[in-house]
Amino acid sequence: MNTSHAAAPHPPAAGFSTQRELVEHSLALASASDAVFTRLYPEAALAAASHADAMQRAGVMAGPLQGMPVSVKDLYDIAGETTLAGSVVLRGQPAASADAPVVARLRQAGAAIIGKTNMTEFAFSGVGLNPHYGTPANPADAQVARIPGGSSSGAAVSVAIGACFAGIGSDTGGSIRIPAALCGLVGFKPTARRVPTAGALPLSSTLDTACAMTRRVADCLLVDSVIADQPLAPPNLPLKGLRLAVPGTLMQDDMDSHVAASFAAALSRLSAAGVQIVDLPLRLFAEPATLNRFSPVESYAWHRHLLAERDAAYDQRVAARIKLGASFSAADYLDMLAARRDWIARATDALAGFDALLMPTVPMVAQPIADLEASDEVYFRINGLMLRNPSVINYMDGCAISLPCHAPGTLPVGLTLAAPALHDAWLLGVAAAVEQALEQALE
Repeated sequence: MNTSHAAAPHPPAAGFSTQRELVEHSLALASASDAVFTRLYPEAALAAASHADAMQRAGVMAGPLQGMPVSVKDLYDIAGETTLAGSVVLRGQPAASADAPVVARLRQAGAAIIGKTNMTEFAFSGVGLNPHYGTPANPADAQVARIPGGSSSGAAVSVAIGACFAGIGSDTGGSIRIPAALCGLVGFKPTARRVPTAGALPLSSTLDTACAMTRRVADCLLVDSVIADQPLAPPNLPLKGLRLAVPGTLMQDDMDSHVAASFAAALSRLSAAGVQIVDLPLRLFAEPATLNRFSPVESYAWHRHLLAERDAAYDQRVAARIKLGASFSAADYLDMLAARRDWIARATDALAGFDALLMPTVPMVAQPIADLEASDEVYFRINGLMLRNPSVINYMDGCAISLPCHAPGTLPVGLTLAAPALHDAWLLGVAAAVEQALEQALE
């Protein structure tokens, strides 16, 4: 494992004198949470924290995540247990023989993995509902139980409630950025090929990305350096002179009033700081809605035998989306691959000369859980709107980050910065500058 990481090890959080105290606090919060975790690992987490404390006392670096509490989405293999991916269908299947590479790298970096987090069944939804294990409520609203976003629902809430420094999730069409936006967190989707997805139950082998949510851009950078085993060195960029493209096609449609006001305020602050905001039609951004069928096609290939045997045990809303891939032929799939290659080339050309894309992460705030549970029409409509903007970046094979941009005391709103493939370091440099400007404006 590469040990030349981009950031220094994290000290214990404020108010805690040791990593063990911090992890004990995290485990207490996790134990008291409802539907956030599917499994806890108190002995292993406390052992990692105690080891980090002992190494610190000896003046030895235990790793870049030494003793920091981290959660892992329930689609990553943990040696010795069956990976359920939010389902009941896989109960009784063979246990994983080894940790997924992402999990192994976290352990090697000293992370205290406190538990596995709840998720949308088989990662196939952007709202976060799970009828088998319950839906973790978004902690941004103490009065109304709102969706956390998905599919990395528990990962987001584990960070938002203060139980974890980072929540490891996955992103196939926005499953990191959507819950980050709805829960007021930072969610970074790297270029997919940078982080291994081996040992993770697949949704779409073409689009799946292993990644994380934290509270700060710098913390996402630190976690990414570990799970990618590929440290990035983002440039220290001034805001003045940056050119950011704001897509006019589709990405700003159907915004609710709070998202629209928050997005406009963010653009105003960045413009005042010297950022050149360029409105572009980018009509090609409407094309992935009809071209992108990778998730149903590739998930159906994985699930078809299970569906034939145990259809009734699936979340039927998830099963319905998987079955959309049943009618695709091999020729259709090859045509889709070719169409994607062509679209990526055209999109990359259109974005030449810009430092990043800038758009709302999702067009609305977190909706009440009860509304989606009660109505298939509402569920599928909201799900489609949640996935619309983020999924374009997966189709582009790009990298993207969602930052909070809402006023304090209001429901969270996410601001997305995105760039083509392998522009991760540059994008994180832009994101750090934007994060600082937005925070200063809200002080």
